[in-house]
Formats: sequence, structure tokens, C-alpha cells
Amino acid sequence: MKFPGSVLASVFLFVAETTAALYLSSTYRSGGDGMWQALTLLFSLLPCALVQLTLLFVHRDFSRDRPLVLLLHLLQLGPLFRCFEVFCIYCQSGHIEEPYVSITKKRQIPKNGFSEEIEKEVGQAEGKLFTHRSAFSRASVIQAFLGSAPQLTLQLYISTLQQDVTVGRCLFMVLSLLSIVYGALRCNILAIKIKYDEYDVKVKPLAYVCIFLWRSFEIATRVIVLVLFTSVLKAWVVMVVLVNFFSFFLYPWILFWCSGSPFPENIEKALSRVGTTIVLCFLTLLYAGINMFCWSAVQLKLNNPDLISKSQNWYRLLAYYMLRFIENAVLLLMWYLYKTDIYMYVCAPLLILQLLIGYCTAILFMLVFYQFFHPCKKLFSSSVSEGFRQWLKCVCCNCRQQKAHESVGKTDLRSTGDRDETPSSSKISSVPSQILNADELCSA
Repeated sequence: MKFPGSVLASVFLFVAETTAALYLSSTYRSGGDGMWQALTLLFSLLPCALVQLTLLFVHRDFSRDRPLVLLLHLLQLGPLFRCFEVFCIYCQSGHIEEPYVSITKKRQIPKNGFSEEIEKEVGQAEGKLFTHRSAFSRASVIQAFLGSAPQLTLQLYISTLQQDVTVGRCLFMVLSLLSIVYGALRCNILAIKIKYDEYDVKVKPLAYVCIFLWRSFEIATRVIVLVLFTSVLKAWVVMVVLVNFFSFFLYPWILFWCSGSPFPENIEKALSRVGTTIVLCFLTLLYAGINMFCWSAVQLKLNNPDLISKSQNWYRLLAYYMLRFIENAVLLLMWYLYKTDIYMYVCAPLLILQLLIGYCTAILFMLVFYQFFHPCKKLFSSSVSEGFRQWLKCVCCNCRQQKAHESVGKTDLRSTGDRDETPSSSKISSVPSQILNADELCSA
């Protein structure tokens, strides 16, 4: 049975970040910074409450008679209890013989064009561990993008205004960044397992390293760009955030309304129509929060029973990163034009170049992951390198066609000029001009 390392990592980040937030808020209170204290507590306690609700929802404890579990979640101790429960199940799994097992069928990743179907026995203990891992994965994503991401942006903004980074704040920002990167990594793994649910997917360690580097560069550069822009244009950042948020929040709903599909009723049997609407709104809220800082790796599809599109859309991925790169460049340009005296000793052009190169480095690691380390790359209809070759061919063909049109236009202008200069010999000069047109068209 696989060691529940992901559960341990999720609980460690949850406890460490909450403890650091409480300590830092106490320092803000002692320093008389009431607003920073309130915002720090808000971005810490709100995701804590959402994590408790997520764990209760996934384990369906609302409809079960477990008052002690509900009390522990109310006291914000739910993740610690669940972690203890996970390791109790893991330690007892090898000593107790299970009377009932279920058989699951998975297909192997094709090798040499052939794919075999394998059967695996899953006991009750392993099934419970799977549920716990799934719950903690979703809780990590919620904590990362509804708590850690705005928290990291806030603390970096405070450090920029005060031009000082304390040890506690530095440690807190490192924990927040690790939490966001881990949440983004869980997004990638969840997307792979949902899209290729019928296959036995095994992610290699190098794939984890590549995803970690990709997400680290992407998220770090995005947060720094937002903080720099906010420090000089506080009013305009509200518009930037609202446009980004509502674009990603409304996009799945617009696609759902345009499809004409009926309202999804199969999310949870115990939920009413109002409860289902609340859950869907929360999912789109989380989807918008993820895409504010990085690529979500999944596409919400509300008319799908799984609520997630299983198709790999490379054009949407390309459009996202192109638009995000342009947006980052524009925000950095606005910061450069309106920067204040607090950046007197900062080499602005060098900083802009470093941030843009950092974002391009993230894109490079993403391409490396999809080309070499994706566990299901053999199932892709086209690889990254093939898509890049096709894009180069399209660019070259367009350039050749443009040059051909330009040469034809120049030839027409030249022949018209010759006819205007020697009108009496138009019949004689028409033949060479036609030969010239044909030769130039062939050369083009």
C-alpha cells in the first residue's frame, strides 16, 4: 500500500501556514497596524473554514452521526484528526485480513501500440486511503488559491511599502509560495487522473520536479508583477483583478448556457437545487482564483457529469499563456512609467527583463513536461514538438505567400510604368512583361 505522503504534506503546510499567520498578525497588532492584521487573519481563517467544509463534504459527514468529528472540524482541528485517522488505517492495513475486496479494471499506457487491461484488488483500507487522499488534494488546492495566493501578494506588498522584510514575514512568504506551488501541482495531478481515469497512471519523480519548477517560476513572477503594479497604481489594480476574476468566473457559465443543457442534478444526491447551485458557484470561484495566478490545467464543463472537460485543448493553453504574457508585460510597462521614489535604487529595465525571462522559463518547463515527462504522452494525438513544427510551417507558408503577392504587385507597377512611358510600342513590350511576370512568379 502506498505511503500517504501527500496527506502529510498537506497537513504540514496547513498547520505551518496557519501558525505563521497567527504569529505575524500578533506582530502587526503590537505594531499598531490594524488593517494588515485584519487582512492577514482574513486570508488565513477563511481558507481554514473552507478546508473544514471540503473535508466534511468529501467524506459525507453531514449525513452521518459523528458529533465528535463535527466538533473537531468546528475547532479547526479537522485536518489533524483526518491525518491521524489516515495513519491509523495505514499502520493497521498489513495486520488485519480484509474479508471484502473490490476489483477495479484499468488499462495500461500503450506500449508499441498495444494496451492491456489489468485487474487489481482494492480492499476497504485502500479505498478509505484513496478517499482521504482525494479529500486532502482538493483541500490543498482550496487553501493554496483562496488563501495562500492572496496572502503572499499581501505580505509582499507590505514588504514593498515598508522596504523591510522581517524574518517572520520572510518565512511566512516562503510557506505561502510552497503552498501555492503544491496546490498547483495537485491541480496537474488531478487533471491527469480525471482525464485518463480508465488508465493506470503512474507519475515519475522527474515529472514532479518539472511541474514544481514550472509552477514556481509562473506563480512567483505573476505575484511580483501584481505587487509592483499595485504599489504605483492602487486604483487601477481593482479593475485588473475584477476583469480577470469575472472573465474566468463567468466563462464556464456562458458555455453552459450556450449549450442549452439541463441543470446538473447528479453532483450529490442529498443536495437540493439551491445546494447544487452553491457548490457550482464555489467551483467556478475556485476556478477563477486558480487562473488568476496560473494555468488551472483543467477546464470546467458544467454540462458534463464529471464537471471537467477530458479533452486536451492546446489552443486554449496557448491562448492563455500568450495573453498572460502580454498582460504581465503591459503591467510592468505601466509600473515603469509611474514608479515612485521607493524604487530609486532598483534597476527597473533589468527587473522587467528578469521577470519576463522568468515567465518564459516557466513556459519552457511546461513544454518540457508535456514533451518528455507527461505520464500519458503516448495518448496525445500530437506532441509539443509536432505542434511547434506545424506552427513553423504555417508561418513560413504565410511569409512565402506574402512575398509572392509583393513581387506580383511590384511587377504590375513596373509593367504599367513601361506602358505609360512608351505608348506606341505597347504591343511589342507586352510580351516581355508577360515573360517577366511568369519568371518572377515561378521564382516566388
